[in-house]
Amino acid sequence: MIRPATPADVARIHAMIRELADYERALDEARATEEQLRDALFGADPAVFALIAESDADRRETVGFALWFRNFSTWTGTHGIYLEDLYVRPHARGGGHGRALLAELARICVERGYQRFEWSVLDWNAPSIAFYESLGAEAMDEWTVRRLSGEPLQALAALAQSDENPNRPTSLSI
Repeated sequence: MIRPATPADVARIHAMIRELADYERALDEARATEEQLRDALFGADPAVFALIAESDADRRETVGFALWFRNFSTWTGTHGIYLEDLYVRPHARGGGHGRALLAELARICVERGYQRFEWSVLDWNAPSIAFYESLGAEAMDEWTVRRLSGEPLQALAALAQSDENPNRPTSLSI
């Protein structure tokens, strides 16, 4: 069964994020707290959304989740969905939960007129890549993800505030 996450799911989502980070060999990078997740998912201005996968209706065990947010394509002029995390606990894999989570997100895209449903996958994660290919997802091999974080992010942000920057905005908030 797939359903929208509720505030009561935050601890389980947090635990599964940590399980996913461990699987992806990056547990030390998973620093989000339950409070941060609660605010992002259920605060005054939710920035992300989550779906929960549960096992059969009798036991109602949480076996997976999908965490996503809206993006926007300037080329299509429409929103889309970016899937940040998809995770199904190892004991529940092969039970159709991952496919059901993705199908629900695809349904949301179609229902809302979104043109794209996108996500990233680690290049070494062969089981996930094969699964996504079986659904018809295409690899965007021409595109390379870029990320600024830590000191490089701080340095670039400081440039925007610098008196030496002739293009410094006077005031900008999003």
